[in-house]
Amino acid sequence: MCGIYGSTVYYTDDIVREKLARVNFRGPDHSGFERSGPVTLGHNRLAIIDLDHRSDQPFSYEHIKVVFNGEIYNYRAIRAYLKTLGYAFYTDSDTEVLAAAYIHYGEQCIKHFNGMFAFVIYDAATDRLFGARDRLGKKPFYYALSSAGFEFASQPAQISIGRHLSLDEQAINEYFIWGYVPEPRSAWNEIKKLPAGYRFTYNLTTRSFKTEKYWDLDPNFEKDYTGTYLEAKTALKELLTDAVNIRMHADVDLGVFLSGGIDSSLIASLAAKNSNQVKTFCIRFEEKDYDESGFAAKIARHLQTDHHTIECRAEEGISLIEKFATYYDEPFADSSAIPTLLLSKHTKKYVTVALSGDGGDECFLGYSRYKWLNTANKLFKYPIEVRKLLSTLLQISPNYRHKLIAMGMRSDNIESLYALMLGGLEYSWLKQPELGLDVPFMNTFSSPDGSFLQRMSAFDVKTYLNGDINTKVDRASMTFSLEARAPLMDYRVVSFAQHLPDSYKFNKGVQKRILKDILYEHVPRQLFNRPKAGFTIPLRHWFRHELKDYVLDHLSFNNLKNIPGVDAPKALLMINEHMNGKWNRFPQIWKLLVLSQWLENQKINTTTIYQMV
Repeated sequence: MCGIYGSTVYYTDDIVREKLARVNFRGPDHSGFERSGPVTLGHNRLAIIDLDHRSDQPFSYEHIKVVFNGEIYNYRAIRAYLKTLGYAFYTDSDTEVLAAAYIHYGEQCIKHFNGMFAFVIYDAATDRLFGARDRLGKKPFYYALSSAGFEFASQPAQISIGRHLSLDEQAINEYFIWGYVPEPRSAWNEIKKLPAGYRFTYNLTTRSFKTEKYWDLDPNFEKDYTGTYLEAKTALKELLTDAVNIRMHADVDLGVFLSGGIDSSLIASLAAKNSNQVKTFCIRFEEKDYDESGFAAKIARHLQTDHHTIECRAEEGISLIEKFATYYDEPFADSSAIPTLLLSKHTKKYVTVALSGDGGDECFLGYSRYKWLNTANKLFKYPIEVRKLLSTLLQISPNYRHKLIAMGMRSDNIESLYALMLGGLEYSWLKQPELGLDVPFMNTFSSPDGSFLQRMSAFDVKTYLNGDINTKVDRASMTFSLEARAPLMDYRVVSFAQHLPDSYKFNKGVQKRILKDILYEHVPRQLFNRPKAGFTIPLRHWFRHELKDYVLDHLSFNNLKNIPGVDAPKALLMINEHMNGKWNRFPQIWKLLVLSQWLENQKINTTTIYQMV
């Protein structure tokens, strides 16, 4: 796990060092760069496999050089095969295997990799750069392309140094809806994201840039699994066991995030079967409504892990909020990033790698919104006139949840409702909310193929899991030089889950049915007889009390006027409604607070971010 950088645009050594230093936390074990003709390649290394400096990067192999962020989990199998073909290896790293695989397979090498990665290879023989991002977008990849050349990095702040950049107001509109900037945009017009499952080539002679999708979810929803439920459970258990086992290989200490929920408990139980020295980590909140640490402790005792409970106090959480824009480097409004930062910060004191349960909700229909929308979908069989009448009746209720449901019932179709719901449903405080809703990836959900649940799951894998969850975990873990690995996001598991019948995942109100039945072979069912809880912090309360002055100071009327796309009077009214306890507006306030802080952190107006160095 590392930070990568490269450019065909010339910068002085001092500026290149500054660009690397900007994300030194991603790889504090070694930092360096090399120039090869017109190409500069740089790297910050967090040493995980083969800790020797022989595996530092940029890494040379025959006529190529590579910078690589991530892990190739099946590298030992690829290495063994390539050795039978005569390839020689001088390190124990997966970086060398990646390089040799490129020599042997060419651009098709990525189809042989099971891992999380963002890498770039400079091929001197063809005078090209070749790179790729992993199938599900675990690792970030930003780039800037202009007549001056091509520049790439793990985080956008690296590229921003030494450049004139301008704010992408369309990206900000999308951020206000989704809570993050969806790929391929970034917050800047001049910087883009390479989408998940894409590769690229850049020809240094012609300065031509080409991207190509090499992997996607199977668009054929009709290829449903034909085996029995028992056969599916056995096959999935084997897949998950292997996904966990290959992610437990490391030359540093390893642990597991254990929240006490289904997904993390399943990963912890499979890890504990593979090792008798598993460390587990969870957070304890002072506010009881948010605290599941007691459940996590019971599961840890059953699995006999070396368990660590981390106290999350309001003061520490607030200190992270005040530095949030620096950590996330781009507008990002998932408030569960705060406890993820805290968990990563304290977990790093014990281990350098942690397994997580990310991916289970999206792939196995775990979110409560799936149940709610599956029921709501029946209402959309009624004409819109009938739904509008029901909406009018619900609007009378003083309960803000009822008012939100009333707003949703006026949507044209269930797909529109889902998009609106993910963004918070109520957009009166935005000048043009429709600009943020109309994004290309909505086509994934509006496809006529597959069941409603299948389409919701596929949509979330391609959007929420990629743009939100992966961003949250990457930035939070790397801020504290911790590598996070997600077995449930093994592409084999994701593909298998996609083709399971709905009833294997969601049956008679039971969500994540097949995962739960596998888990119950390891942990008693009664430990999970409780409602699903989200991984979040009490911002609703903090905004009305501990953080009230902070919010009102940063979101004053004058500050709101300077935020693109925001109707300042209506936004201020919304904030006051929350402070008075009339309406729970903390998600919208958090979006505004994050963006305001980010703009202030960049020391920008709405058009200029950095001047030329």
